[in-house]
Formats: sequence, structure tokens, C-alpha cells
Amino acid sequence: MIRIGIVGCGRILAAHLRGYRLLREAGVDNFRITALCARREEDAWMYVRRGQGPPQRPPVSNIPGDPLAVGDEYLSDFQTDVEVQVYTDYRRMIAEAPIDAVNDFTVHGLHHQVAQVAFEHGKHLLTQKPLAVTVAAARWMCQEAQRRELVLGVFENFRQNAQSRHLAWALGPGGPLGKLQMVYLAYVAAWWAPNLVVAQTPWRHRKLEGGGVSLDLGVHFFDQIRQVAGEVRSVVAQVATVESQRVIVDQQGQLQQEVACDADDTFLASFQTEQGVVGSMCVSWAGHGGATRMGQGSVWYATAGKVTGEEVHFDQGPPQNLEQLFRQHAPEELKRRWFPLGLKDSFALNQLDWLLAIEQKRQPETSGEEGLRDLACAFAILESATLGRRVEVEEVLSGQVDAYQRPLNQHYGIEPS
Repeated sequence: MIRIGIVGCGRILAAHLRGYRLLREAGVDNFRITALCARREEDAWMYVRRGQGPPQRPPVSNIPGDPLAVGDEYLSDFQTDVEVQVYTDYRRMIAEAPIDAVNDFTVHGLHHQVAQVAFEHGKHLLTQKPLAVTVAAARWMCQEAQRRELVLGVFENFRQNAQSRHLAWALGPGGPLGKLQMVYLAYVAAWWAPNLVVAQTPWRHRKLEGGGVSLDLGVHFFDQIRQVAGEVRSVVAQVATVESQRVIVDQQGQLQQEVACDADDTFLASFQTEQGVVGSMCVSWAGHGGATRMGQGSVWYATAGKVTGEEVHFDQGPPQNLEQLFRQHAPEELKRRWFPLGLKDSFALNQLDWLLAIEQKRQPETSGEEGLRDLACAFAILESATLGRRVEVEEVLSGQVDAYQRPLNQHYGIEPS
């Protein structure tokens, strides 16, 4: 039995609890959540037992498919044989609670600090994306987990998203779309526009706290690109803080808080992969007058056609559905491996792989090393914009290029290696 302690009880916790509930409903019985830690004790108790404790905060999003739109999830919905312990100090929880592993759902700047305590106490770790607040911190996490022979996973559920899996098959070896050539992605004013505080979390708009759209969403997009198109070689980019003041409003639209912003809310980036695939991304939390998308958000061009969203357009014939093509033509072994137990929820799939990695003494699919590469790609956006030139991802991975990150490393006392 793997006993899990969770650090961080913000609104995203409901989506994580839903994933764990779906695992239990699918017959997975190798874990229990035995401890919760939040800065305020009441924030933890609101997730422990249905009908008891403080009421849960309402979801901050109504966007279909957004994990921040999930609510009304309780530990008692899927485990009734555990007396959950609640803490307000993660150091004490990790040292004292009956746990074997830690889930870290805190802010970016805490990830390497929680990891240090977890590793010192011999606990396996699954940390929320991005892996760390800088590449140097992420590299240390990977090295330390390897040195202590602990399992380190990054919660990068884009990898297990059904559409990402379907794309990886359709554009992979033997897939119906042939060889990938170009990727175009644009999401402008699709979320939190024109000037709302993202997820009502002001730290996402502060540089020193690891905020900004490049880190918050860039790691997601690059993880999908790396999965489908191969390793990213180089990036050239521009970033901007279009809205220097953002607001939090209540459900009636009344102003609750104004937040000054110095982290980027917009980036434009072009990239090239090791396989010669070229692409561009335009992503912004800003923009008045409504959303702009490229196709259904992203368009993948290959030698036999293109795919956008669930639509597949071959050179000849009518459009087809990507999911239906996968169901009809993908190998059965691949379907079982990518969607075990019939699970489709990306949170549950990511959690299951991490749990199995602990049991099997291996690293998960979204390992620390994978998270490190996603992070280096995202920081390549910011480093390119800072230096005003194209940067190689390997330059960022090695620490050779770190102009944007240097103040962050200094602030957190992180020693570049």
C-alpha cells in the first residue's frame, strides 16, 4: 500500500481527487491518501469528508474540460478506512505523517523546496508542472532523486490527454497522416481575457514567483510537441506583459482585488525540432473583443494531410474524426497501454503511471527528466526574448544560457550547476 501525503490544497486539488476516485472505481487499490497539508488548516479540512468541515470554494472556471472547473470532490467519496491527518507545515507532515510518497501541488517556487524535504526523508514525489521555478532547480531535483533511488514524476497530464495520444499515433511511425512537417498553434484571449487574474492566483503574474504564461502553459504545449514531433532543437521568441494590471471579480462581476503584473501574459515563438519539423505558437491571456484560435487551437500538417482538434483532413476525401480513426485502426496493444483499465481521465492516468512506477521501481512516463526538458523548452521562450536571439534548448538545459533565470536563482538561493 502506497500512503500519500498531499502538499497544497488549492482549487486544483478537486481535479486530483477526482482522478484518484476514478482509479478506485476502476479497481486500483494500491494507495491511500493519509495526510493533507495547507497553509491554512481549514483549506485542508474542506476536502476531507463530505458533509463535514468548511464548505469548498467554488470552481474558478466554467471552461469545458478545464481542471479548474472541477469541484465537489472529497476524500471520503473513495476512501473510508483512513483517518486523514491534517498539517499546516509540509516539513512536519513529511517528517511525521504515515506516508511513503508526496504529491506537491504548491506554487512553482516551492517545488524544489518540498522536494528537498521529501528526498531527505526517502519519500517518492509527484510534483505539479512545471517541475521547478528554474532549470537549475529542476536539474538538482532530477539528480537528487536519481542519487537516492527515488521515483520523481511531474504532473504533466497533457501527455495522457486523449487528443495527445491520438495525435502521437496518427503522426507517428505507420500513422495514417504520414510524416509531420509543420505545427501551428494559437490561443489568444481564450482564457482569463482580457485582464482577469488567472485562476484567481496572483502569483501567476509575478516573475519572482515563477509566473507567466510561458511557464504556466508553455510546458504543456512543449510536452505535447515533444511527444508528437520529437525533441525541440531551438526557439526564437518575443514576450510581452500586455495587461500590467489584472483584477479578481466575484460571481456578480464586482471588483475584489487589483493585481500588478510583471510576468509575461503573451508570447510568440517559433521552433524547430531535431527531426526538422517547424512550428509557431502565439499564446496570450490578454486580448479584448473575443478569442482568436488557429483552427481548433492547433494545426498539425503532415505529408498526407492535416489534423486540427478532432478533424482530420486528408488530401482526398471528406474530413474524418481523429478519435474514430484511432479506435478503428490503432493497435489493440497500444490502446491498452495508453488507456489502461478503460480510463480516459488524464489525471487518473498520470496518477496510475506514477503509482505503478513506485511499485515497479522505475521512473514514470512523465518523469523528472521529461519535466526538465519541457521546462527548458518553456524557458527557451523567455531566454530568447531576453537575449534577442534564437537559443538552442541544449544551451538552456546545460545552464549556459540563464539570463532570465539568474534573478530567480539568486532569489531562491539556487546554485546553478
